[in-house]
Amino acid sequence: MNFGGYQQQQQMQSGLNMSMAEQELEMVTTLFNNIVDSCHRKCIPPKYHDNELNKGESVCIDRCVAKYFEVNMKVGQKLTAQANQGQAMM
Repeated sequence: MNFGGYQQQQQMQSGLNMSMAEQELEMVTTLFNNIVDSCHRKCIPPKYHDNELNKGESVCIDRCVAKYFEVNMKVGQKLTAQANQGQAMM
């Protein structure tokens, strides 16, 4: 039996999985950084008065993050639906 082809296929699959994991990590990191930048600008004044967030800032950040994820999910669903429509037309 020839297991060389199987091993080569396994190595290719492993490399593909690693590449996909790296892309996913990069996307999650970018999403996190975008949320931090956007919500920080929106919710926290440039001049800090306290060393901790006050209640208003905390509520603002909670809402900002929730909205960011909601919009991100809706955009992802829309793009997936469009991709599926494009594949169905082929």
